[in-house]
Amino acid sequence: MVSNEVARLAELKIGYSHRVVERPAESRAVAEFLKSAETHPSVLVIKGEPGIGKTTLWQAAMGMASERGFRVFGARADQAGGAYATVADLLAGIEPGLVEFLPAVQRIALDRVGHRVDDRRDGPPTDERVVASAFLSIADRLTPSSPVLVAIDDAQWLDPSSRAVVAFAVRRLRGRIGVLVTERTDTTAGGGADWLRVAGLLGVQRIRMSPLETTGLRAVLTANLGRTFSLTALTRIAELSGGNPFYALELARAMGDRPLPDDVALPPSLAGLVGDRLGRLDQESQLVLFAAAAAGTPTVDLLARVTDRSPHQVVDLLEAAEIEGIVVIGGNRVRFTHPLLARGAYDLGSPQRRRAMHATLSRIVEHPEPRARHLALAATAPDPATLGALDDAAARARSRGAPAAAAELLDLAVALDATDPHRRIRAADHHFRAGDADRARHLLAGLVDELPAGPLRAQALNQLARVCVYDDSFAEAAQLAARAVAEGDADAATAMASRTLLAFTQFHGGAAAEALDSIAEALRLADRVDDPALTSQALAMRVTIDFHLGLGVDHAGLRRALELEDRDADALFALRASAVDVFIQGWTGHLEGAAAAAEDLRRRCAERGAENDLMAMTGHATLIEIWRGDFAKAQQLSDETMARAEMAGGDLIWIIALTLRATVAAHTGRIDQARSNAREAIALAERGDAPHLAAWPTLAMAAAEVSVADYAAALTAARRLIDGAADLAHAGDVVSMWFVPDAVEALIAVGRADEALPLIEALEANGRRLDRPRLLATGARCRAMWFAAHRDLPSAVRSAHEAMAHHDRLPMPFERARTQLVLGRLERRQRRSGAARDTLTEVLREFERMGAAAWAERARAALASGATAGPANGLSPSEQRVAELAVNGMSNRDLAQALSISLKTVEANLTQIYRKLGIRSRAQLAQRIGSQPDHPVRPQ
Repeated sequence: MVSNEVARLAELKIGYSHRVVERPAESRAVAEFLKSAETHPSVLVIKGEPGIGKTTLWQAAMGMASERGFRVFGARADQAGGAYATVADLLAGIEPGLVEFLPAVQRIALDRVGHRVDDRRDGPPTDERVVASAFLSIADRLTPSSPVLVAIDDAQWLDPSSRAVVAFAVRRLRGRIGVLVTERTDTTAGGGADWLRVAGLLGVQRIRMSPLETTGLRAVLTANLGRTFSLTALTRIAELSGGNPFYALELARAMGDRPLPDDVALPPSLAGLVGDRLGRLDQESQLVLFAAAAAGTPTVDLLARVTDRSPHQVVDLLEAAEIEGIVVIGGNRVRFTHPLLARGAYDLGSPQRRRAMHATLSRIVEHPEPRARHLALAATAPDPATLGALDDAAARARSRGAPAAAAELLDLAVALDATDPHRRIRAADHHFRAGDADRARHLLAGLVDELPAGPLRAQALNQLARVCVYDDSFAEAAQLAARAVAEGDADAATAMASRTLLAFTQFHGGAAAEALDSIAEALRLADRVDDPALTSQALAMRVTIDFHLGLGVDHAGLRRALELEDRDADALFALRASAVDVFIQGWTGHLEGAAAAAEDLRRRCAERGAENDLMAMTGHATLIEIWRGDFAKAQQLSDETMARAEMAGGDLIWIIALTLRATVAAHTGRIDQARSNAREAIALAERGDAPHLAAWPTLAMAAAEVSVADYAAALTAARRLIDGAADLAHAGDVVSMWFVPDAVEALIAVGRADEALPLIEALEANGRRLDRPRLLATGARCRAMWFAAHRDLPSAVRSAHEAMAHHDRLPMPFERARTQLVLGRLERRQRRSGAARDTLTEVLREFERMGAAAWAERARAALASGATAGPANGLSPSEQRVAELAVNGMSNRDLAQALSISLKTVEANLTQIYRKLGIRSRAQLAQRIGSQPDHPVRPQ
């Protein structure tokens, strides 16, 4: 129940009033929000038109939160605020002890946000994600002892950097934390809080402040103006104000103290009313207000210097404005009580006076960013000093992790002088890093068309290609990178970067062989380019391509790439040597090292807020945990990836997340979910004209079908992969042969063992060539099943034991248990019941420990069939063959085709089998006979 809180919050002050006005619906929403935030992440957005009372409700909610024991971080956004202005206000009260425990990259970021250090000091680069991660780390430290409230007023005026931080943080809320945001709903404001999205089941609650009824407006007017109004006047005010308290006060002030005749129409234009209100002040007061509006974030000292008056004189001149509720002076800070009043004060000056005011401010303001803005707003033509100031301020903003502010500064410079292509390339880069890919694409596309051939156009093409990669348009990105290669021959560094990017786009576009040629050309330029980071990226790309093409692992090249890597450089994740190292270790079976390296890299990504990189590494970590047999950890990581995909969007990210979820579901026996997620991922890949991306979800679907012995469905799913497997005979490695063991099992199970033989030979040959225990172990298991299908049990058993020996070099318990399942069935067929029982009991225990439900059920069936199968079951050899194939998921028609008998013969055999065994269904048959993919009978 929240009745007490509702009763308390129902007494809220509206506008400037000190009179109690009831707002029960809004009060109830705030009370419920605070109660929710005491136990789990909660978000409330208060929407409404200017002056409706949002700020009052916001203030009351902060007061209530403080009384309930919340740690409150509050800030009001300012339309003219600089980069991180609101975040700096939020964090102003953070005690040093809460910052000391942060990683160095986050501490430096907060120092830069608060302008406590030189923005260009040495250290890792900062961006919004690092700042947001620091704030989340602080919140995580606070929430165990007290709930936290982050309250932001006038969110439509958030500076882009603060907005990015808040959006990033809100999507990753955890623990007892609430976020309260107010936003304007009028079209003159910014985008408001529509950018707020929250992961998982948590949503954003939005309430709209309703207009006041006539009685509420009467209370506001009387309390603030000290006079009463006739019913006619009050009705007219309510009509024109629409129940908005701020508008109503402005309309009422316009009347003055004179009685209002019924036939006098009130001015309908609020802007006009604001101008009239400001116009009633003396000219000196208006000048100070005009300077305050132009300054953006004014202080008394600043206004004193701008207007050539003493601070005391400024305070005296603002006294009337403060009494009128136009501004509030808090300490040294001067704030307008409403954005419309700030806009009206700025409109007091003509364009010429505004330029003059900004020129004056540029001579007084010391911080480079606002000073550069004032210079730009004062200029009517480009001049070197102004352009240089804007360039320097943009560089400072970017270095402290405010790419949106940097982009805005360079946009001002480009508006003054659009002739410098380098500046336009930098502006596009800043827009891209700030998340505005469309703006970056627009700037670069125009620039590419204008630039002459040469290295500079190559740089622009490379930049545009990276934007296309972000949009999952690998084909377009490859075309642009190829154009860049043709442009940059005169500049070795640009040429090398172009060829590396081309190799990346070709590889991810499904053209690995072409990518190998491109990266070889890039590395031939390395000796001419003194850029260790770029050389590291090229080496990492070559290691990846070699491995995928079955050329082995260039360990020396990978070590050098790791030595040269700049972990703070802004590189595509697949070009980072540390990420490639995790990938290679995982696929080659060095799982302990891979898991530790993946966790370290995930931590670094989280500290920097590198969201896409974190998601990619989480994907690798999920596969590593599957291979290690820790399905619970894999499920946790998969869920995390899905949550991040929901936040980030984009088809490529969704394909990765859905594929991982399908893979985990296939291993844990949630077959319907595996099928559904895999189909969705495949559809996304095909829709995006990237069929090569469909291979991974296809593998997940095939694995799910194999786990429940639906081999016909598995072969249907993997048909394209099997058809293209001929190239794997002498040029495959683990990453390109992941599907082969499942494909072999399915082919043998449906009586197509001879078709499986080339795939088995490819596993064996590549395993020996590259000394891959994983290929050797699964190859020997598949060979055991092939021998069993040809009734060569001694050879089958020898191959199964050979597989187990290879598993001793491979810390992959799931694959080991699958091989043991084959061995146990072979032992049973040899009438070694004791050995079979021991083996299958161990298999069952392992599958149950891992949570592999479908495979555990198959182990139980094998144990059960061992107790009743054999000569005592009374089945003839032909009936035994039919029974074995039937429990492997084949339909009656498939059985007839596989055994070259009629459909009626199959049906008659099944009827006789059911009668002899005393059963009524295939499910019961599976319990008695057991699923036996290791020894189906060849068609006679």
